[in-house]
Amino acid sequence: MKIYIAGHSGMVGSAIANSLRNKLFDNKKPTIISRSHKELDLINKDDVISFLKDEKPDKVIVAAARVGGIKANNLYPAEFIYENISIQSNLIYGSYKAGIKDLLFLGSSCIYPRNSKQPMEEAELLTGKLEATNEPYAIAKIAGIKMCESFNRQYKTDFRSVMPTNVYGPGDNFDKDDSHVIPGLIRKFHDAKINKTDEVEVWGTGGAYREFIHVDDLAEACSHILCVEKEIYQSIIHQHQSHINIGTGEEIQLKNLIKKISNVVGFKGKIRFDTSMPDGTPRKLLDSTLLKELGWKQKILLNDGLKETYDWFLKNIDTLRK
Repeated sequence: MKIYIAGHSGMVGSAIANSLRNKLFDNKKPTIISRSHKELDLINKDDVISFLKDEKPDKVIVAAARVGGIKANNLYPAEFIYENISIQSNLIYGSYKAGIKDLLFLGSSCIYPRNSKQPMEEAELLTGKLEATNEPYAIAKIAGIKMCESFNRQYKTDFRSVMPTNVYGPGDNFDKDDSHVIPGLIRKFHDAKINKTDEVEVWGTGGAYREFIHVDDLAEACSHILCVEKEIYQSIIHQHQSHINIGTGEEIQLKNLIKKISNVVGFKGKIRFDTSMPDGTPRKLLDSTLLKELGWKQKILLNDGLKETYDWFLKNIDTLRK
């Protein structure tokens, strides 16, 4: 069994690779195939198709993406929609051209409308307007889902899509300007503690609610779904609604998350909310009933995950600052 992981060096891709190395396919551990950006530019369609035809992996995992938080989405909307559509389209189409039947596409919970009923079921897709701050990224991910569905319908492939909730953990991006909420807050509070700053400013009111999943739990969920028999998988999805949510079923208000992170880091100063900045979607909690029906549930609690993530940050801080 040969499995190609696009995005293997990222937080999610590397975690999936580690998870799959412990799985057995026909009583044998799989061979994980990977290529660096220098070796393979996923935005180049011809190169992607040639690579997939030459390597002929049995399964492809699309974990490569242009990602970032609210600030990055606002600053680079053109790159977010173009790069994500290009990467996923080349890999999905390339897999079909190479005769690869099995593929797992990773999307995001931001595909759902801003005012979806909570928790968000898979059926909420395309029922309303998206959150404006990440609309280009969300549209790209929706296109990926529908591309997988279209190839399944027309060519009988087994291209599956999973929609993770907010992911965090070791290996995350801790850049001050281009990170998601948890790594961004860890970086802010740590720098403030080291520099003996009395106050840290955070965006928004802190009133929004979010759900988070540790990257190792996400990786295990992806491995689990990848290994589910085709007949079982198809029995719980619809050809026009084939994606599956990956979440924990637990949410936290951001002001409480911020407090948790400040405590984990050991920041003792004041926290000031910049209410002129956007909160994003008011609430994003996934309904992961289908995932549970397939026999998976989370193992890592948020408190434990935050401590592990900060420990990893401390061990790798010198590298991260370069």
